[in-house]
Amino acid sequence: MKKKLSRKDTIFRGFVLFIVIFAIIIGCGALAGLFTRIILFTTGHDPADEPIYGQSLTWLILIALLLLVRYYLKYGNITKHIDSFNTVIHVLDKIAKGDYKARLKEPFNEHKSFGELVKSVNNMAADLEQLENMRQEFISNVSHEIQSPLASIRGFAQVLQSNDPLSPEEKKLYLSIIESESARLSKLSDSLLQLAVLESESMRLQPRPYRLDKQLRDLILASEPLWRSKKVVMEAFLDEVTCTLDEDRISQVWINLLHNSIKFTPEGGKIRVELHQHGEAIEVQVADTGIGISEQDQQRIFERFHKADQSRERSNQGSGLGLSIAKKIVDLHGGDIRVRNTPGAGTTFTVTLPN
Repeated sequence: MKKKLSRKDTIFRGFVLFIVIFAIIIGCGALAGLFTRIILFTTGHDPADEPIYGQSLTWLILIALLLLVRYYLKYGNITKHIDSFNTVIHVLDKIAKGDYKARLKEPFNEHKSFGELVKSVNNMAADLEQLENMRQEFISNVSHEIQSPLASIRGFAQVLQSNDPLSPEEKKLYLSIIESESARLSKLSDSLLQLAVLESESMRLQPRPYRLDKQLRDLILASEPLWRSKKVVMEAFLDEVTCTLDEDRISQVWINLLHNSIKFTPEGGKIRVELHQHGEAIEVQVADTGIGISEQDQQRIFERFHKADQSRERSNQGSGLGLSIAKKIVDLHGGDIRVRNTPGAGTTFTVTLPN
């Protein structure tokens, strides 16, 4: 069913149509006059000596041109072209208003240029829809991650404020939970801020030469209380490598990978860190004998808030942002980060960086 035009639209379209017809008549008249002069000149006639002959010839050519224009307008699919552009504009207007599911369905098989236009518009709409879905999922995940610790803090604070008698041990436990959940909120806030900084256009790396093997060794020693408390065997095979990278940003990559491996490696397991240089490329591997990651989860392991095992205990859960931050930093350095593992037999993260 066609949409009824308003009086204002009808007047506007009529005015545009008048201008188009007027321009066509003027253009055809000018061409007719030009063709008449060419014909008279080539046949040796002077328009001033034979004005009636010249005017008659001009009118005949003008009529012929107008008939050609009419024929093209009728059989040249001009109307279809206009309708096609109207459809494209209508869909673009819907996309601009937030309807990212809008698509162009007309095939335009006989017109390659229109076909390319339709394909581009549909691809743009699909990308915008995906971004919108990611935005909604991101907001949902942030809300969930924030609400969980807030609910714990509020609940235990209410218990502490109640008149029910509590033993010193219970009070200490509840206060420790409140402190732990507060720290969790603080870490989430820091991670979100770090991601925002990394993704901002104003973000600038500050590369400088330094010893990468020394940096890795220091970070392994700094995390010793974590892996030693779980009786994890830590092995390091580090070649002497001098790199030119943003030392502070890259250190966050190693911290995230190390803590991730320690967190999901069972007591008595093993973590192996290797550093090698292959020509102009630097390769760092962090391998563990932890629980591993399923093939399905490997496809999304670097997405924000994605957690490979939703059944893990809350004490083992992070915000799901550590690997996203690591990947973003590696990408900014022009490198690559990959994951390879066998579920139940451990995981290996491989980071390749240019030097």
